[in-house]
Amino acid sequence: MSDDAQAEAGTVEGQGPVEISEDLARHMENKREELFEKFEIRDEFPDGVLEEATELTGDVQGDIDAEIDDREDLRELTTWTTDPIDAQDFDDAISIEERDDEYVLWVHIADVTHYVHPDSEMWDEAVERCNTVYLPGYTIHMLPPILAESVCSLVPNEERFAHTVEMHLDKETLSYETIDIYKSVIESDERLTYAQAEKRIDDPDAPLHEENKLVHEVANRMHEIRKEDGSLVLNPARDRAHTIIEECMLKANKAVTHELMWNRGVEAMYRVHPQPSPDEWSKALQEIQDLDGVSIPGDTWDDPRKAVNATLEEAPGRQLDKIQWAVMKVMPRARYMNDPFGGHHALNFEIYGHFTSPIRRLSDLINHWIVYQNDVPENLIELCDRASDKQKDAEQCEREYKQFLQEVGLDPMAVNNRGIEVVEESEADRTL
Repeated sequence: MSDDAQAEAGTVEGQGPVEISEDLARHMENKREELFEKFEIRDEFPDGVLEEATELTGDVQGDIDAEIDDREDLRELTTWTTDPIDAQDFDDAISIEERDDEYVLWVHIADVTHYVHPDSEMWDEAVERCNTVYLPGYTIHMLPPILAESVCSLVPNEERFAHTVEMHLDKETLSYETIDIYKSVIESDERLTYAQAEKRIDDPDAPLHEENKLVHEVANRMHEIRKEDGSLVLNPARDRAHTIIEECMLKANKAVTHELMWNRGVEAMYRVHPQPSPDEWSKALQEIQDLDGVSIPGDTWDDPRKAVNATLEEAPGRQLDKIQWAVMKVMPRARYMNDPFGGHHALNFEIYGHFTSPIRRLSDLINHWIVYQNDVPENLIELCDRASDKQKDAEQCEREYKQFLQEVGLDPMAVNNRGIEVVEESEADRTL
């Protein structure tokens, strides 16, 4: 593992996979099966779905050559991906240019709907699953992994189909001057990890230095504007690479739903997050104020989100988890709805929806289809309800599996970051 990878994964020399006995491995497998049955999570893909995926991903370059004339050709545009060291999906890439009176930001998302459409078996399977479920050391994919491993993986130096959100941003306000969403062909120049992106920002001689420096400057301003507008930021200590990706994806998601609602006036799978009642917010702020070493700035009490943001920035590190938990306890659950009425309270966006992860979320997949075809599924409300419920199931499944791992003496984070290795009983005894 490289120095970059070690730094990012938080590993130390000699720290390999978590070793477990065959007996414990069986116990873990039984627990997963029990949880999958409880939450109606499908682990295996039907043969027909796997066969369809294999057939559709057989000739990537031939497929691109046949369709290049019908798409925007962005292969010469400087483009790159930035993901955590342990990312399983490379389904989003970015490009940026500074012009005299504007910034142009492109967010390229793997064109999953080129392969997964309402007439395909994979679409039906995605509706059944609704999302990818991430358990420590074990992933249940929404779509056959071959998609994320081949045609929908925006790997360097390979031509790929993408769905591009092109945003022209005012240099002062970073508001949208124009938004254009279209099918494209891209060729990524490089795959960066977060640690590598951090180094590129600082090293003037490194490839993509100027691009990473520029996109960080823009993303950091987006972040500050978002906070000033009242967007809740529960993790104030994010690194620069994380800020870049989070802000660019938020900007693209917001642009797409802005286009769907205001320019087309169509239903879509909007993400709606109700606000807590005044009493609930008051209770959360009082709980935060009572923490040792914590003080909410007096001029922020009228806007609870700004109060939390300001407090998190000044609070001692030992209290961050408690502040975040006090807020999470009073936050209603966000849901998918066919209209954006009510907005997204935590982000403080009037309109918001998901677009940037169609490989792992049904909502994004459906919004890709609506943008492309301007065709809204007849059962959209039913799909919104199902996606909301299945997301809740996935989160509860993950919570219970982590609790189980702790009960059998395993650290869920270590299992997730390092993986597991089944060893003979005597070896396992020495490591537990």
